[in-house]
Amino acid sequence: MGDKNHLLYVVTIHAILALLHFIVSDAVETLARAGGRQERWQLLRNNTGVVAMHMALTHENTVIIFDQTEAGPSQYRLHQRYNGRRCSTRSRADLKDGACYAHSVEYYIHGNNLRPLRFVSDPWCSSGSFLSNGTLLQVGGHGRGSQRIRYFRPCRDHLCNWQQSKRSLSGNRWYASNLLLPQHDRVIVVGGRNAYSYEFIPKLHTKDRSFNLPFLHDTHDEDGGGNNLYPFLHLSSDGNLFIFANRDSILFNYQRNRVVKTFPRIPGGGSRNYPSSGSSVILPLDHQDRFQKVEVMVCGGAASGAYEAAARGRFLPALSSCGRMVITGNNHIWKMENMPRPRTMHDMLILPTGHILIINGARRGCAGWQNAATPSLRPYLYNPKKSRGQRFTVLKATRIARMYHSSALLLPDGRVLVAGGNPYNTYTFSNVAYPTELRLQAFVPDYMDRQFNDLRPGNVTVEYEGHSSGVAYGTAFTIHFWLGRRPSKDVEYSVYAPPFTTHSISMNQRLLKLRCRHTTRDGGGLMSAVLEAPPSPNVAPPGYYLLTVVNNGIPSLSQWIRFIPA
Repeated sequence: MGDKNHLLYVVTIHAILALLHFIVSDAVETLARAGGRQERWQLLRNNTGVVAMHMALTHENTVIIFDQTEAGPSQYRLHQRYNGRRCSTRSRADLKDGACYAHSVEYYIHGNNLRPLRFVSDPWCSSGSFLSNGTLLQVGGHGRGSQRIRYFRPCRDHLCNWQQSKRSLSGNRWYASNLLLPQHDRVIVVGGRNAYSYEFIPKLHTKDRSFNLPFLHDTHDEDGGGNNLYPFLHLSSDGNLFIFANRDSILFNYQRNRVVKTFPRIPGGGSRNYPSSGSSVILPLDHQDRFQKVEVMVCGGAASGAYEAAARGRFLPALSSCGRMVITGNNHIWKMENMPRPRTMHDMLILPTGHILIINGARRGCAGWQNAATPSLRPYLYNPKKSRGQRFTVLKATRIARMYHSSALLLPDGRVLVAGGNPYNTYTFSNVAYPTELRLQAFVPDYMDRQFNDLRPGNVTVEYEGHSSGVAYGTAFTIHFWLGRRPSKDVEYSVYAPPFTTHSISMNQRLLKLRCRHTTRDGGGLMSAVLEAPPSPNVAPPGYYLLTVVNNGIPSLSQWIRFIPA
């Protein structure tokens, strides 16, 4: 009886704190609107059926959403199991059988509708990368899924589904990260729980297995739940791999299995990787320096001891600090600054403007089942080009908590899709502080407001020359777009690699600002621009990217473009 009273007390306290937070947020939100910002939130669907633990945008303008299969029944019932046996609504066993429910769905952006997808192994806390043909390679997970390799190749006939490879990973990859490499559609998979190693997909030789990575041993925090799981991976323009785990980072030559550089430790206490769950991006790469300056940014995380404290029901304030460091050249210094408030379990997305959106998460605690409190309801916008102290803007709040097992990603129309949230190992909707969240939202940045329509480029099309399947590296290609008024002097052309998002990590995310050789005005508002493709796969690995024309800070709707070897 005492345990039940304690639980009721904790839930009540959390509810009061959440209510107070909403009241304060409403007051700040009024001030934000008074300042003229026009960003807004849209509720797209009340029920996706499946928690968005993982999300990925495909080049067919659909979003793959999926959860673990071990959570039991989701909210998307199936008429039959994937083995063909029918699911009965009259059978109590079938009503509780997770095989009678979908654990993955495909979301159609334009129609705002869903269809169920098949999973045959558990992808709980797994990782993913898009291959050069747009296929989603998805690996690892829990239990029998920890060594599985899965593929989803998007299609237009709505008949495609998950396929599982007959080959397996060498090691168990639960909470691992992966990244597409420049060479031959190879993916590197790094880390995981009790996995201090990395491996490649596909393997070049049948005897190839995993390779030991001492860096992961050195950064492991046994008492803190690891704090080096889901390491941050970024491909540098020199072809080497930046790996960040816990508070430390290295530049790694994966072809020679050699550490090229050991970077200074990021200042401040706490940790940045799961379960502390900060987030990281590469800041936009620019043609003006031939994409040679690569600067990473790491924000948020959890305080030292947060994991152990959460197990006792005490939620420590998260970290508010962000660090930026140039990983190319020879001068490596973390330049620190603070977010408006502490944050953990958040997502960091690069917008077409080159600004960084920080969204979702919590202010106290860390990742894990019921390990956090006080949701972060207000996104932050970060402008890398402003002076320190003026880079963050606090945006309009949502009323939906997005904490553990939530995710976010950028859509081709400039909105940000936001979904998920479930701090429980089953779908739980009542008598808890933060219920399982199945509502689907879009955050609409202020650059999409109607007042900017006269500045917005429209009808962007890509003209392929020589290769019908894509644009070769280093070559010129032409795009056409409509602009009713004369373009500003500040027109930029960017390409964006859509990530695989899960657990505060956007794997493979990068944005490049391309060189424009010249533009012509063809009459009637039609413009043509001759752009230069990225110089090599080291700068932009082969595959599909979103191309956007940005006129005086106002982006067009994005169009898909594919970069291929010559």
